[in-house]
Amino acid sequence: MSSTPTSRSADLQLLRDEGYNVEIRTDPAYLLVHDVPYVDAHRQVRRGVLVSTLALSGDETVAPDTHVAMFVGEVPCDQHGAPLTKIINATGHQVLAEGLEIDHTFSSKPPEGYPDYHAKVTAYVAMLEGPAQSLEPGATARTFPLQLDEDDTSPFQYLDTATSRVGIGQATDKLRGWKVGIVGLGGTGGYVLDSLAKTPVSEIHLYDADRMHQHSAFRAPGAVPRERLNTLKVDYFADLYGEMHKGIIRHPFFIDEDNVGKLGDLDFVFVCVDDADARRLIVDRLEVDDVPFIDVGMGVEVSNGALTGILRTTTSTPEDRATARRSLPLVKADVDNDYVHNIQVADLNMLNAALAIGRWKRHVGFYADFEGEHDSSYTIDGNRLMNEGGRSAV
Repeated sequence: MSSTPTSRSADLQLLRDEGYNVEIRTDPAYLLVHDVPYVDAHRQVRRGVLVSTLALSGDETVAPDTHVAMFVGEVPCDQHGAPLTKIINATGHQVLAEGLEIDHTFSSKPPEGYPDYHAKVTAYVAMLEGPAQSLEPGATARTFPLQLDEDDTSPFQYLDTATSRVGIGQATDKLRGWKVGIVGLGGTGGYVLDSLAKTPVSEIHLYDADRMHQHSAFRAPGAVPRERLNTLKVDYFADLYGEMHKGIIRHPFFIDEDNVGKLGDLDFVFVCVDDADARRLIVDRLEVDDVPFIDVGMGVEVSNGALTGILRTTTSTPEDRATARRSLPLVKADVDNDYVHNIQVADLNMLNAALAIGRWKRHVGFYADFEGEHDSSYTIDGNRLMNEGGRSAV
């Protein structure tokens, strides 16, 4: 595999985005496309490897230096088993480089040549794939294989093909490099992590000393395996999302007066606790350390056999501390909040987290932010979302 990211070459990246099993080899440079369907002489659909020389200028491709392609496999045929003589230029085993041997060369040159490698690959694939699809509908070279991330600086275990596929790289770059903390993984915090793990933030710090009890599993993202019940939440979530994101860091303790200062090293914090005293301790310190944060919470009660309540998302930045603080429940309420008693409301946790992640993404500029609200409340029974503060209130 090449250490040169294909994202630097638009044609190679497009092939990957479209699902082709692309491999880049260097010294010498070759482009290999695996899993290309074709028909053999017995009219059986098989899979081969399309090979092309790779012309580079530095780390980026230039126009192909030849229209000729090569192939690893049996003699490719049409749907009747007749060789594709229109494109087969020569047949014979040939060693191109150590570990790279071919069986055939192809020649099919359009009048204007091939402008890039995407055009060249897709043209030859279509010539091979067409007969295969006539015998096996659905046969395709677009297999969407797992693509490991070869960039050591990437926060992901494998390539983020979703971002490049839809062309939102410029917006996604605004999420890079952040060190983010999640305090509390009881319910909403787990869903915050689920979203954060799919962003290119550099570090995600998890703070919680609780264990994944059976009731906790019913408001956590995903399906908790039985053997992971009663393990520390930070361990369970770090193991789970560590399969995707490299920067998840576990802190198996509750935030108290002795360790609250550790939050000051972060760029942003999601506060997902349901205890007013703990919230006040965390908020006071984050304000002193000029760390922006989002505090989430919900008040849920049972009324006539149904649940009612409000989800709250409060954003506090160094520029707007006072107004945000007025929305934060920093003193224990006199009324009962049935949520504290473990009512299973996974969908509310999920929604609360989605509102918080959306607000953070507006804060960093990934999403447009026309309101700049510091507080939003979602009312369950009326399906209403209300904002307070921000530019619209000036």
